[in-house]
Amino acid sequence: MKNEYLILIVEDDERISNFISAILTSNNYKWIKTEKGREAISMAASHGPDLILLDLGLPDIDGLEVLKSIRQWTNTPVIVISARGHEREKVEALDLGADDYITKPFGTSELLARIRTGIRHSQKNSHGINAESEKISVGELEINFKKRLVTLAGKEVHFTPIEYKIICLLSQNIGKVLTHDFIIKEVWGPYTNEIQALRVNMANIRRKLENNPAEPKYIITEVGVGYKMIEEIA
Repeated sequence: MKNEYLILIVEDDERISNFISAILTSNNYKWIKTEKGREAISMAASHGPDLILLDLGLPDIDGLEVLKSIRQWTNTPVIVISARGHEREKVEALDLGADDYITKPFGTSELLARIRTGIRHSQKNSHGINAESEKISVGELEINFKKRLVTLAGKEVHFTPIEYKIICLLSQNIGKVLTHDFIIKEVWGPYTNEIQALRVNMANIRRKLENNPAEPKYIITEVGVGYKMIEEIA
């Protein structure tokens, strides 16, 4: 059976573009592709893809400019794929609205997993599940927004008001990397710089949720970038 999901590949390296398209074809995804940023914007509008794989180093305009343009009118999930491994560029792409970031080189399994997560996250958002549902469950963790109750393996876990706000923010954006700045602005307000407070609160959250806080399975760290709540526990 053919997969109904359409993916737009924006990549100017023909070898990588062909590699990605071969992976998608073998996994029953439909795809279209371009090597130009301006054409990518046009194709995103005309074809309405379910997900966009976006390289940053394009020959006509920078991939970040493509991302800015696309985010003015659509929430289509965008996974940035780039050789630029610097944390600053990851943060910039995520702050501009990218849903995820993969650094070249990458493997087949990683790419497919990120695509599945991106599409699931988009589907949940489109039905209002993340923002408006009564509760979210991940593994043995359950967050009941209506009751303001967090349980782990059926037992209530007590959080401070700040810890609870962080948990809710991550769970309502489940599967997506949230940058330090984004979390700080949402939790403490736009005129603060509470990076140390964020780290302390995150350490406390992990101590309460994780069997081994040094190897977390619910909330992972994107080093130098931010945090992400895992959508599925392996």
